[in-house]
Amino acid sequence: MTHDRGVPQDAQAHIERQSSAPDDSHEGVSLRRLGEHNRLAYRSRTVLRLGRLLLGAGASSYRVKTAMRKLAFDLGIQEHHALVTMTEIAASAYSHGTFRTEVVEERAIGVNADLIDRLNRVVKQSYPGIAVEEVEELLNQALAAKKAYPLWASALASGLGCAGFAFLNGGSPLQMLLVFIAAGLGQALRTKLLRRKINHFGVWALCAATSAAIYVGCFYFLDIATSMSIAHHGGVVASILYLVPGWPLVTAIIEIIRLDLSAAIPRLTYASMLLLAAGASLWITTLILSWSVSDAAAYTLPGYWQYLAVFLASFVAAYAFAVLFSCQARACFAAALTGAIVNTARFYVLHLGLPRQAVTAAAALLVGLCAAWIAAKTRHTRISLSVPAAVIMLPGAAIYQSLAALNSGENQVALEAFGSVLFTVLAIGVGLALARLMTDKKWRVEQQPGLPKVWRVD
Repeated sequence: MTHDRGVPQDAQAHIERQSSAPDDSHEGVSLRRLGEHNRLAYRSRTVLRLGRLLLGAGASSYRVKTAMRKLAFDLGIQEHHALVTMTEIAASAYSHGTFRTEVVEERAIGVNADLIDRLNRVVKQSYPGIAVEEVEELLNQALAAKKAYPLWASALASGLGCAGFAFLNGGSPLQMLLVFIAAGLGQALRTKLLRRKINHFGVWALCAATSAAIYVGCFYFLDIATSMSIAHHGGVVASILYLVPGWPLVTAIIEIIRLDLSAAIPRLTYASMLLLAAGASLWITTLILSWSVSDAAAYTLPGYWQYLAVFLASFVAAYAFAVLFSCQARACFAAALTGAIVNTARFYVLHLGLPRQAVTAAAALLVGLCAAWIAAKTRHTRISLSVPAAVIMLPGAAIYQSLAALNSGENQVALEAFGSVLFTVLAIGVGLALARLMTDKKWRVEQQPGLPKVWRVD
């Protein structure tokens, strides 16, 4: 007697007892359909588990749906359709005259690019006729293999990344040092709070206030200890740039372009609310401490030394954010090198006087094309390579400065800054989307899933 590898042994025995019923009886037909439904339920549950893991790791709705559909077909499910939002999946599976609809919710929102890469490899390893037990084992191995960076590494990456951002925004070496301290300690606090499942908006507000207070406190201490005159205040904004939700923000823009609005709108709202929480907290903290968020002048180096410094700062910032996104070391290096080259070129072109939004869109397009080329030759997904490289082009400092200006009643300054920020963010999303359209046929040509075969009338 042989067992179906896709069904547990007790369920298989039940199905075999059902198969002994007379074929021509109504009861026999009903029992066979029940057996098919049991098989479908087991396979559908495994497919839904894959989708939930991808959703929790921060994957886009397109990746979740395509991965689930591919695995479903390999498991013998004839039709699979899913509605994916930012936190929920509603999926229907159809097979052999029966169907099953399930809904799952994933509340643990986060970003784990390494897990996305591993789950993507599980889908690639899947083949038509694969046993559901084998898929479950592959999923267990992917979960067991994922390793989060320790707290000290995350804090170090945050400090270095924000220090790099500080230089790119015209910060001085002294500002970079204090940004490193404030952002590193703030990220350590954020990691501890997120591990305790604290509400994200409260975490962002508390960490923004903490980093800003540390930055200002260090400056006041230096002023008292050394009697030095401190002219630059804008580094306080760079100290909270690790709180910019770059991954969900870029993903939301791409989903809007793909018309995956059921996921895009909640994700964009989530990212906007995080920015608002951090921005309001920064404004309140600086208001209490009587601190400005703008600098009188930007710090620059002479000649080509400036471009070399921009390259190094971009590399460090992109690598650091890749670490915060939990990318593997090789993916971090590839994303950092891509981001450093492209952002240095963008910096040079911007100084020629070309429009910022057009230059940023072209740079994001180049990042997307490079990510697609690297992804084809490695085991990493293009999102793990493109988002860390593109996120350093986000005008994070301008975002928080526009919020601070709005809260201070400088409405004209705030609106001008916000308009520039909005179009720059859209430019990054458009550039990455164009790269995907140029390199992925499934993005260029929309395929209508159509009515499930089980309900089609011949």
